Amino acid sequence: MPRTLSNRRIPRHHLMPHRPPNHRSQGAKAKPVRTSDLVLALLGVVLLGGLALGAAFTLATGATAP
Repeated sequence: MPRTLSNRRIPRHHLMPHRPPNHRSQGAKAKPVRTSDLVLALLGVVLLGGLALGAAFTLATGATAP
């Protein structure tokens, strides 16, 4: 006859980490975007674009790796 498992050993599915309640539904406003965040985002886009242009130029000119 199989043993019965105690309540402590029953696997529990769908465990969710504790999350604070959603304040948007209570009428709270979103935080304003800081200028420094916009500057950092723009800098990231410019750097990635420069890297892509450099890679495209290197591939187009047919340069080989040293």
